[in-house]
Amino acid sequence: MNNQNIPKTTSKLALSGLALSVAVIISALMSGVGYRLGWWRHPEAFSIFEWATYAAIVAVVISAIAVFKTRSQSQQRGMLLAITGIVLSVPVISATALFEYSASAYPKINDITTDTQDPPSYWDVPNPIEYPGESFAEKQLAAYPDLKPLALSVSQEKAFEKALEVVTKNGWEVIASDADEGRIEAVDTSLLFGFKDEIVVRVAASDEGSIIDIRSRSRIGRIDRGANAKRIRRYLDALKQTTTSL
Repeated sequence: MNNQNIPKTTSKLALSGLALSVAVIISALMSGVGYRLGWWRHPEAFSIFEWATYAAIVAVVISAIAVFKTRSQSQQRGMLLAITGIVLSVPVISATALFEYSASAYPKINDITTDTQDPPSYWDVPNPIEYPGESFAEKQLAAYPDLKPLALSVSQEKAFEKALEVVTKNGWEVIASDADEGRIEAVDTSLLFGFKDEIVVRVAASDEGSIIDIRSRSRIGRIDRGANAKRIRRYLDALKQTTTSL
């Protein structure tokens, strides 16, 4: 009997891999949504995402086998379904891999500032705390020696205006803004879990114009996986570009 006359059936492996990958995406999203809605605390949210990652690995294996079984000469169809299952699962696996890598690649600190000797102080955020001190400063200076105050050749008044403008453009929630004190306090919320990181910007006058310092700390967790340093770099780069033409 000619195999070409046998009708092709949809691969159950392809369907299973796709169904599992869809469940993975839903679980990963719900880990963050549930935390935002107060259904569970962040340890439970991380646990849900972790189990979603394990399921994603299984989904990729099942889908990869399905791709092989649904090749062009096979009597089963569903290669596109199998490939879709892989595509949906890989981002969750990649996110977890990056999360774990960054935990060891960056120093175990969660409070970063451009001035470790006289860091800007929080006053209006919900839980203002003092800078942790020399132990954090030493680790920061070793890991992020490039983080320094930004000197601008514009007046303190103009620098404050632009500093606040960049804060707003970043989508941060402004908690306090005092031009006389040269202080801006804000909160940046992460996309998935909605974690809150607190930022304070200090704008001071100098002989050449003004000096900008910024401090960024994670409200939850003892390590930040480099997030605060990256935020500070992006902010200072944007502020520098904004004031270049002034």
